[in-house]
Amino acid sequence: MESINNDIIIIGAGPIGIACALECKKRNLNYVILEKGALTNSLFNYPLNMTFFSTSEKLEINNIPFISNNPKPTRNEALEYYRRVTTSNALNINLYETVIDINKTPNGFKIQSDKSIYNAKKIIIATGFYDIPNLLNVEGEDLAKVFHYYKEAHPFTLQDIAVVGASNSSVDAALEIYRKGGNVTMIIRGDAIGERVKYWVRPDIINRIEEGSIKAYFNSEIKEIRPSEIIINTPNGEKTLANDYVIALTGYRPNFKFLEKAGVQFSADGKSIPNYNSETMESNVKGLYLAGVICGGKETHKWFIENSRVHAKIIGNHIEQTL
Repeated sequence: MESINNDIIIIGAGPIGIACALECKKRNLNYVILEKGALTNSLFNYPLNMTFFSTSEKLEINNIPFISNNPKPTRNEALEYYRRVTTSNALNINLYETVIDINKTPNGFKIQSDKSIYNAKKIIIATGFYDIPNLLNVEGEDLAKVFHYYKEAHPFTLQDIAVVGASNSSVDAALEIYRKGGNVTMIIRGDAIGERVKYWVRPDIINRIEEGSIKAYFNSEIKEIRPSEIIINTPNGEKTLANDYVIALTGYRPNFKFLEKAGVQFSADGKSIPNYNSETMESNVKGLYLAGVICGGKETHKWFIENSRVHAKIIGNHIEQTL
């Protein structure tokens, strides 16, 4: 397999990876993005009818205008925006190519993918966190009726649905399925709907629960999943509920093993925050940079498109100074 030489390898073609590529292009650096899935793969896998919390101008990269029909854009509008940014700037991206291994060399890095071998002076990892769900770790979680991702409501019409969690994704799924004719029960570990739920959605879910349209068990967890029912632990003891599908939207986490394999170190406080210099975004591995949500470790709510867009310029400036 022939090696390919680049100044920069960017891993991940999400919005922040695209922003990093734009910074490399502005500086005439030889770069390529390697993405294991589709362009903006995480956004592509969001629910079909999702609306962003951020307004469109806060999702813009490289000062390229993002025009949406409403102040808060939809998934489809975001896909169109980032696709147009990519194609109109002729960014160098290899889609459906998975990075398998990263090794430090005297001159930089050797990167092995499932298709090629690359030599690079610098690496930027912008892989996000959406690929690995937080599991419930209960009996029956491996049944085909259990989903850790939610796309649309139609398949769940006239079915008994358990939605696990009280975050934005859980609330959106519960409301949409209820309005498409599903019988929705929410299983919530805490004692209330999450405070970070979109401000225009939170009153809706609270009202639906209070009127009984959507059932909710607070301070509760699923104990076991069976083909036609679930068993939950509640403050009032175990309950058995009729169930056709479980949608467990309990969050996601970065691929820590991938980072560890590349030599990145993490905080020992249980948050698994990777070691990086906030002034340069360079990790403890010299020449390896981190960008986007991955910088937050298990605190996946800390970084998002709106506040991590700046990482691309910070990294671009430092790379330009050190190459």
